[in-house]
This record gives sequence, C-alpha cells and structure tokens, in this order.
Amino acid sequence: MQAPTPALPVFVSAGEALTDLIRTDAQHWVSKVGGSTWNVARVVAKLGLASAFAGAISRDCFGQDLWQASQAAQLDLRFLQQLNYSPLLAIVPASHPPQYFFVGDNAADLHFTPSKLPAGWQSAVQWVHFGGISLARQPLAGQLLQLARELKRDYPHVKISYDPNFRILMDEHYDATLREMSALADVIKVSDEDLAGLFRTPDIDAAFATLRSYNRSASYLYTRGEHGASLYINDEMIDAVAISVPVADTVGAGDATIGGFAYSQLKHPERSNREHLNFAIASGAAACLEHGATPPTLEKISALYMSSSA
Repeated sequence: MQAPTPALPVFVSAGEALTDLIRTDAQHWVSKVGGSTWNVARVVAKLGLASAFAGAISRDCFGQDLWQASQAAQLDLRFLQQLNYSPLLAIVPASHPPQYFFVGDNAADLHFTPSKLPAGWQSAVQWVHFGGISLARQPLAGQLLQLARELKRDYPHVKISYDPNFRILMDEHYDATLREMSALADVIKVSDEDLAGLFRTPDIDAAFATLRSYNRSASYLYTRGEHGASLYINDEMIDAVAISVPVADTVGAGDATIGGFAYSQLKHPERSNREHLNFAIASGAAACLEHGATPPTLEKISALYMSSSA
C-alpha cells in the first residue's frame, strides 16, 4: 500500500541557505550550516509546525551538509532544490571584531525556481517569510519579489513577513527592494542595527520612521537587543523589556525571534498582541542559550515566556 502524500506546510521561508566558513586560527577553519531564512524555517519546525525552506543549494559537500541538516530539522524537502552549481559561502576570517564577505558568483541559490515548488502549496500555506541576503542577490531577488507579489495578489489568506537582516551587500542598490518588500509585508521584523545599516545613518529614530512610512498597515517587530523590543500595530505601540539569560551566543537570535512570533500567531491566534511580543522575545532569548544558530525548543521558550509574563 502506497504511503499517503504528506500534507503541505503551513509555514514557508524563502531565500538563502549557505555555509559559514569561520577561521579559528592561522591554519584552521570550521564550516557551519546557516542562512537567515533557512534558520527561520528550522525554528518554526522545531516548535512543531509543518515548515519548509524554499531555496536552492549545491550538490557538493556543503550542499549535502545543508540537505542533511534540513532533513534532521524535519523541513519539507520537496521545497529544497539541489542543483549542479557552486555553493554560497560566507567567509568569516575574524570574529573580534566581526569580519566577513560572501563568495557565490553564479552559486546554486541564484538558480532557485519557484515554479518547481509543489503544486497547490500557495493554497495550503498560511505564512511565508522573506529576507536575508537572498533579496540582495540577483536574479534570486527578482524571483522572490515576484513570488511575494503573486502571494499578495492571489492568496490574500497568506501572511507575509519580512526581515531585511542587514548585511554589507545591502547598499543603495538595495533601497528599492527594501521599499517594495516593506510595502508587500504584513509583518516587518527589524533591529536597531539593521536600521543603521539600511538607511546609512546614526539617527535610528528617523530611520525607523522612514521604514514605517513605506507601509502604515504593517505590524513592526522592532528589536533592540538588551534594551528589549516593541510591537507597532497601526497606532498601538507595545514595549517589552529584554529577558536576561546567560548568553552562550547571539547568532540566530533574530531568526528565532521572528520564527517565534510567527509560531505564536499561527498556533495561538487567541493571544493578545502583548503575548505574541513576549513569546517572540522569549524565543530570541532561548536561542542565546546555545552556541551557533540552534533552534530553541518549545519547552525552553515556554519557560522564559511564562517567567516574563508572570
């Protein structure tokens, strides 16, 4: 008897999966799987929702590591395209202070084809996330923008989130993408560091005001590290303090924050806006308890969420 076809996911994160090559000393490097949008998909899957990463990876050793990690995270592999192109690499020659650059001319991620995703996925999905460096790399950025446009136009039940997650690729040529993706999104997650980089200004308040002007109807999840976070919905602004935890690593905390926020909205629509914000903050804090971009468990997030809500 043939096994039934698995149900299509309720959450999809579209963008880049990559490999971080980190220099540990003068002669040694270590590779780690990563990618902002890929991490968000893993976070939601870890919390128990059917989740997929929609993107393309290589077939070499780096791509195989990403494939195996995606499988281990229980992502829907029907959305992951493995192609005969080179890998996308983030080279990190120094960590203090952080230094990095990207290697990926004509890499596999650029050849992602949305039309090859499983039939009917747009009708089944409830939330689609965009962001990361994928929107700063052509022709992938154009493919993702078109996908977001089509979702907005033809599938009004789908909620779109966007986390620009500023990186050095996002110079003035990224401005038009920032503006259009902000206009398409229902939820925009941004940090104070993102704002400084995206708008090339030390005036963070002015940068945030400009970002909000791009889409007055969107919800804005604005994070400020140890200074907490705020949720802006229409004319309402909700502040929440940061949750103090013993920090092992902050890598992936932002991805866990937006992943936790999406999970809370999808799984617990009865919660108040403040409760959604508190769960998002707890998700980011829980991610800091582990080294690397390790998706936090629901148990760890829930413990922090309950303590912050007490």
